[in-house]
Amino acid sequence: MERTAGKAQGIARAVLTPPFRCLWKVTTEGLENVPSQGPAILAPNHISVLDSFFVPLCLPRRITYVGKAEYMDDWKTRFLFPAMGMIPIDRSGGDGAKRALDAAAEVLEADELFGIYPEGTRSRNGKLHKGHTGIARLALRTGACIVPVGIIGSDDVQPPDAKMPAPFRRVHIRFGRPIDVGRYADRADDRIVLRQITDEVMYEIRNLSGQEYVDTYATKKAEPVESPASAEPATPSAAPAATGGELGDNVIEFPDRRGRIDQPAVAFAPSAAPPTPERAAAMAGVGSELADADGVERRSSAAVLQPRPLVGA
Repeated sequence: MERTAGKAQGIARAVLTPPFRCLWKVTTEGLENVPSQGPAILAPNHISVLDSFFVPLCLPRRITYVGKAEYMDDWKTRFLFPAMGMIPIDRSGGDGAKRALDAAAEVLEADELFGIYPEGTRSRNGKLHKGHTGIARLALRTGACIVPVGIIGSDDVQPPDAKMPAPFRRVHIRFGRPIDVGRYADRADDRIVLRQITDEVMYEIRNLSGQEYVDTYATKKAEPVESPASAEPATPSAAPAATGGELGDNVIEFPDRRGRIDQPAVAFAPSAAPPTPERAAAMAGVGSELADADGVERRSSAAVLQPRPLVGA
């Protein structure tokens, strides 16, 4: 596949990795779960604009996201984002989701990595929201596996609506075991199957990130935060729901054209604020059991991950 996006990715990685490594202590778990070759869909939770920087900088492989065509209207991002690998998609009109899906499929058919935020946009309240079924459609269409990703702490670095990131915070990124959708290959148009796959991905992301799950779609407008006394934990629904949705919000990529990176990260002290119990549990590798609709009981990949520091060029 020939494309004009991404011509400056090598330069971007070389320039951005050192300051990212020095400004924030970034650790990863389960990086071996990302296939070393062939297509794969990476599905992170989305709690900060910097998620689209932290995840690619952890990977030894090229990864592509799709981004809003509105970035082309701003002179500051018109050339920078496409140069670093963003594929601009006009999401206005009824076929915006289809154009994004087609662009994503083209990337995967070229045996590359594709990144997608199943929630469609950043979470404004820190909770994990219901996933859009575009990720399931994409996996079934291309046969690519889905690698769930849990990002912890990037919202402490730069929360939604914050103008500048805060330095010396800790970010932890957990890559779960790949989810193979091959058993559903003959039911690609079944809306219940699409919802089941999507909910399985969201279940894994929840175990990896330690977030509370809410069975509502994320919105641009901040939702009121429930008091602890009234909040009730929710689990992903297996019921059919509306399909489609955005494939991603903020987009950028940093390929590694020199193979795996082996220089250790420079560690700084974490934020003075202690992690919440949920985040502490997530970083400790808490897992649980998932009984799928096909009767197979699966152990969450969050239970077997081991932490390691971010490495940089």
